[in-house]
Amino acid sequence: MRGGTSKLLWRSRTGHEHTLGYSGIWRQITSLAENASPTVRADAGDSFKSSLTHTWTNDKRDYPLLPNSGYLMKTVSELAGYGGLQGDVAFFKSEAESQVALPFGDTGITLTAGLRGGLIYPLALPGQNQPQASRINDRFTLGGPNNVRGFRLAGLGPHDGPDAVGGDIYAAGGASLLLPVPRVGKDTPLRLQAFINGGRLLALKGQGKEGNVQNSLKKTLSSLTDELPSAAAGVGLVYAHPIARFEINFSLPLVMRAKEEGRKGLSFGVGIEFL
Repeated sequence: MRGGTSKLLWRSRTGHEHTLGYSGIWRQITSLAENASPTVRADAGDSFKSSLTHTWTNDKRDYPLLPNSGYLMKTVSELAGYGGLQGDVAFFKSEAESQVALPFGDTGITLTAGLRGGLIYPLALPGQNQPQASRINDRFTLGGPNNVRGFRLAGLGPHDGPDAVGGDIYAAGGASLLLPVPRVGKDTPLRLQAFINGGRLLALKGQGKEGNVQNSLKKTLSSLTDELPSAAAGVGLVYAHPIARFEINFSLPLVMRAKEEGRKGLSFGVGIEFL
């Protein structure tokens, strides 16, 4: 990817944060492997995305990397290729995230729970009548130590041969019980963790005319709850460094679909956002 992004940030007195941005990104999919899937080959080459984004965040957690109490609410909306935005991709993309942390008195034990979801709504490019299908550059991926633990990176959702090709609609959730490490104490940024998490990632099919997109969206949203989500559980060790959060976990997949890639055993994650 090559390009640039400009953002304007505004914070209210009540702690709400709004970010409005514009991105112009030239994307390339090249140097394909010999066994690259037809889906990847179809989207190979150049693509230019011109988009506006808005992010709203209301973070009331006492310590975001290892919260003991509070809640988080966040939404991210992106509009690409519509009106005067140009580019060769057009869609509306929206994600929502929430998290709550509940302490058990002054014991250092905390229960955290989170939910995430997102969708891509295809739009027609200027001068065209039909919406175009999403590209793998823009689709969601799910799975990995930073979101749905117990699965490989992008291990959930649609696959074509050896490739994870992403999806247009997803929902994921998880809960973790964080406990102080014996003989270390509750005033340190080190915790034991027991967790369960899961999610589903689906492709939007049957796209064509505007009405067909709406019908396909409704059917895909309803199918999210038709079956059990892919899920995993495990235990691990969490360390909240001032820069990032580190986790080492032992995970066991509980529900997994055909072609999805679970990860039984140890995994290591580092980042600032975890499910």
